[in-house]
Amino acid sequence: MVCARAALGPGALWAAVWGFLLLTAAAEAQRGRKKVVHVLEGASGSVVVQTAPGQVVSHRGGTIVLPCRYHYEAAAHGHDGVRLKWTKVVDPLAFADVFVALGPQHRAFGSYRGRAELQGDGPGDASLVLRNVTLQDYGRYECEVTNELEDDTGMVKLDLEGVVFPYHPRGGRYKLTFAEAQRACAEQDGILASAEQLHAAWRDGLDWCNAGWLRDGSVQYPVSQPREPCGGLGQAGSAGAGGGVSGGVRNYGYRHNAEERYDAFCFTSNLPGRVFFLKPLRPLPFSGAARACAARGAAVAKVGQLFAAWKLQLLDRCTAGWLADGSARYPIVNPRARCGGSRPGVRSLGFPDAARRLFGVYCYRAPGAPDPAPGGWGWGWAGGGGWAGGARDPAAWTPLRV
Repeated sequence: MVCARAALGPGALWAAVWGFLLLTAAAEAQRGRKKVVHVLEGASGSVVVQTAPGQVVSHRGGTIVLPCRYHYEAAAHGHDGVRLKWTKVVDPLAFADVFVALGPQHRAFGSYRGRAELQGDGPGDASLVLRNVTLQDYGRYECEVTNELEDDTGMVKLDLEGVVFPYHPRGGRYKLTFAEAQRACAEQDGILASAEQLHAAWRDGLDWCNAGWLRDGSVQYPVSQPREPCGGLGQAGSAGAGGGVSGGVRNYGYRHNAEERYDAFCFTSNLPGRVFFLKPLRPLPFSGAARACAARGAAVAKVGQLFAAWKLQLLDRCTAGWLADGSARYPIVNPRARCGGSRPGVRSLGFPDAARRLFGVYCYRAPGAPDPAPGGWGWGWAGGGGWAGGARDPAAWTPLRV
């Protein structure tokens, strides 16, 4: 090994090192193990940090390891004096503290308290274990290793399995500033989608001819079926496929986030609970939806929860129902002509008159919540009054078969 190092110049040596790293990463991925890259010692003996290439993928509620390893001349310094710090990139030039460790002293910050800890798989392991992953955890993380006057960093991208959905409120399209779009997504069990997530959704078939905010402050929209009203039949400036007959992601660029108004593209991930449809003895007005779901130990489902149930739990129901924002929608996994066309998706009937008795309701039950009406039972008035309405006390309801 000494002879080989003497024979190679610095450039050739580092080329050999990086070649070894890539081969190691590929071998680990083929064995189905977590991606950990082992770093060879640099000729200078300085701190060298390496994280996993690409990205790591989890889902809401899951546990993930953000891999990071470091190497330096331990004989000269010792590992106890090394500071390990994890931060999240929240803006191109802004970071939020996640976790810091110096010897036996460890500390997590903010929403990461109680969820983040070092993996501690031997000397040189700075990998971070993150439990109960949330939607807000999505993004890029920096692993920094500092030893006295020397330091190095590596970057890890955490992606989430989930679904992108377009959203606008009852007031109509193009009504949301950037901050309002953020709030709208949060109210519907989501976060603003990233440009990467929107592009992946477009590749998966998302077609939406209305521009919406993304989390980086840009405004874009995906077109899978090119047509004149949606940017034309060929857009040289389209992202991804570059326009033409294959469509693309149309990009308006970065807009004034406090003055301009668009829709929103939201992202949500795995549901910890379950969405189900309640069919009443007679259709409900929107005011009766919450009481109907509460009688089943649930709440009216949010738009993001219905999309997650459709995409990740394969909920398929050819019946429209109320959702928490006052809209009426239904999820289709297996398309059929009488259920809205030839493509899967969540069909929307917009925001109907809330006072009209038009629909059933989609409910969401959190994990561990009891079902007071199992099987084929619904809830109503034993005297024949149908589903809840008016000022009657829901506590007096009795089970009725639906």
